[in-house]
Amino acid sequence: MINALIVEKDEDSGKTSASVQQIPEDRLPDGDVTVAVDYSTVNYKDGLCIGPGGGLVRSYPHVPGIDFAGTVETSSDDRYKPGDKVVLTGWRVGEAHWGGYAQKARVRADWLVPLPDGLDTRHAMAVGTAGLTAMLSVMALEDHGLVPGQGPVLVTGAAGGVGSVATAILAHLGHEVAGVTGRPETADYLASLGASQIVAREEINETVKRPLESETWAGCIDAVGGAMLARVLGQMKYGASVASVGLAGGAGLPATVIPFLLRGVNLLGIDSVMQPYDNRLRAWQRIAQDLPMDKLDAMIEPATLSDLPKLGADILQGQVRGRVVVDVNA
Repeated sequence: MINALIVEKDEDSGKTSASVQQIPEDRLPDGDVTVAVDYSTVNYKDGLCIGPGGGLVRSYPHVPGIDFAGTVETSSDDRYKPGDKVVLTGWRVGEAHWGGYAQKARVRADWLVPLPDGLDTRHAMAVGTAGLTAMLSVMALEDHGLVPGQGPVLVTGAAGGVGSVATAILAHLGHEVAGVTGRPETADYLASLGASQIVAREEINETVKRPLESETWAGCIDAVGGAMLARVLGQMKYGASVASVGLAGGAGLPATVIPFLLRGVNLLGIDSVMQPYDNRLRAWQRIAQDLPMDKLDAMIEPATLSDLPKLGADILQGQVRGRVVVDVNA
């Protein structure tokens, strides 16, 4: 028997409930590799899947958890053998397929990545999908010409999971980082991660009539979308890029094409769910190299399976700071 967070749905009312239960291992779905899970984490999608589902969960009962890291227990694929340390993010695991909120998981070998040297499973889940997305965003900005010394790089939603890791990585690489937050109490936290400037959300969260403002930002990692992204596009320096990773502020984009036409601004979409293996591997290796572990430790909030129902609700309300690391065996 293994412990797992099981989400169930009442067919009559349509309401869901989540609780920690013991289930037999043979209830795990089919897959090439069985992993003894050490840690998972909490992302926005996890909050949706723990709660109402957000249209992500295909069938109930369900085990959420879009990320996990652990040790291979059995494998029918030559790429992995018992004892290998692995990490999984994306591929709709925890949504359409049972995920990491259990002591064991069974998945396709194609979905796994070997844990890179320099990371243990706990730190890998302090990174998780949020941190992987942050690193993919940094790599995309670099691929489009961003180098230290060009000016401040803006990070919106800076105290969240993606923003926290992005801030720490960018500062470590030598960039001047400006962090946007709607929570003034997180200013010291962001400064500890390397942010040299704190921008209050209300300063940048409304659409202006002018399609262009002063050239301010050399790059941007945006987890908010909506009116804030539209405003930021008009503040980018000539030829600068914005990596778009989230929609906490809404899916709409009340913008004009003027920043693209007159300043050559680039809007780069970042997806971590279906990223090809080689790019995932490169990103995880960069994380091990360019994310200071002391900064990562400062982001960690520990949790257990029993904490997840509340944490799922909290993250949907923007009340989770940094990175939650869930010890599924505690």
